Amino acid sequence: MTKIAVVTEDGITISSHFGMAPEYRVYTVDDRRIVGEEQRAKPHHAQHPDHHSHDRHSHAHADMFAPIADCHVLLCGGMGAPAYQKAQQAGLEVVLTSGTLPQVVQAYLEGRVISDHRRIHQH
Repeated sequence: MTKIAVVTEDGITISSHFGMAPEYRVYTVDDRRIVGEEQRAKPHHAQHPDHHSHDRHSHAHADMFAPIADCHVLLCGGMGAPAYQKAQQAGLEVVLTSGTLPQVVQAYLEGRVISDHRRIHQH
């Protein structure tokens, strides 16, 4: 079984910015088929990244990935470079794309989604 997390603001589409989205939709996949779906809250950090130290910023990003520690893949519309690096350090395959849920998950499973690294925001 594989778990794929998708960051979303509305439960319908992939969020265009990781930091702004309040939730993850986590899809459980078996034999390239979606067999389960759940909603998980995504922690927000209260302050804008420019208002606190780098160490606290790193800690805030690590906390954001805690709810999906059991996932293997993260589908996201866009994210900052620090968050992207923390996601990779957390062992996630980060795929930057757009689309509706769960269609984009199925497209990923079929090998039809290519990650667009231009969606990484430089801070």
